[in-house]
Amino acid sequence: MHSSSQLMVLFTLVVSLLSPLHAATRSDAIAAYNATLDNFDYPFEVGRFSLESQGQALSMAYMDVKPQGDPKATVVLLHGKNFSGFYWERVASQLVGMSYRVIIPDQIGFGKSSRPEHYQYSFAGLANNTRQLLEHLEVARATIVGHSMGGMLAVKFAKYVKDKTARLILINPIGLEDYLKWVDFQDPQVFLSNELKKTPESIRRYQQKNYYDGKWRPAYQALLEPHIGQLKHPDYPRVAKNNALTYNPIFSEPIVYDLPQLTVPVSLIIGTRDRTGPGRAFKKPGVTHQLGQYQVLGKEVADTLQQGNLIELDGLGHMPQFEDWERFSTVFFPLFED
Repeated sequence: MHSSSQLMVLFTLVVSLLSPLHAATRSDAIAAYNATLDNFDYPFEVGRFSLESQGQALSMAYMDVKPQGDPKATVVLLHGKNFSGFYWERVASQLVGMSYRVIIPDQIGFGKSSRPEHYQYSFAGLANNTRQLLEHLEVARATIVGHSMGGMLAVKFAKYVKDKTARLILINPIGLEDYLKWVDFQDPQVFLSNELKKTPESIRRYQQKNYYDGKWRPAYQALLEPHIGQLKHPDYPRVAKNNALTYNPIFSEPIVYDLPQLTVPVSLIIGTRDRTGPGRAFKKPGVTHQLGQYQVLGKEVADTLQQGNLIELDGLGHMPQFEDWERFSTVFFPLFED
């Protein structure tokens, strides 16, 4: 017969095994991944596009997923800052099933694409890289879908590459407010210092708190694998440096001023619980403005669009496509049925 103390130990062990914290400890089983995730499997075949940028020979990874038969049209899926193209798998699979060709780039500095030792990041530059990729793939026009930072890039792409943009679909984009009105600009060294302090648990805690309202599911853990694997690899300082440098365009190129100028149709899908506000820790003295109030920002921005509609998902956060697939699906895929 077990003593009460033994039963308590057993109970504590079972609880720990079921807890989100234990999910993070499984990071011990994750392999080390280099700067370009060479041994991390993507859901579809990965192609490579070679380009010259800022005097460097770079490689841009992408997935080009085609339906059986002739596609209705092409959709380009642009990833967020803390992700890369692999996380679009479910969205891409359904779009391909609806007879769309789907192209999923990893931007320079992300995923399986080159992470240069030195690079001046801008959304104009990333948009130009993406334009070159689409020309290489002989894509004349496409629907551009962007999530989070990818939403910022999507808007800049529509601004600078109008002829290739049929319409935009933005999923909880950042940049809906001019962050530098409220926060002090930080040298990339500040962000690099933070990147070098990351641990598997700190990455999980950040996403759990900011993306999923404090909740956690096994599916979320899979999104952390490449980040955790790169922490273990000698390449991580280069990864961290690129991660730090990509904050600059987020602060210096807000899209709130660009959206009213766009003449293409724009659909905003907004999880209203989202509170993403880059720079919150660096507010200017005396500022009381609350960053990242998406329940307000979505409405404010939608009112400025020349052609646009706002779809609000009440109670969902920054990752509606992962937090509640069914609710997300009911508003996203009908946009492709007209």
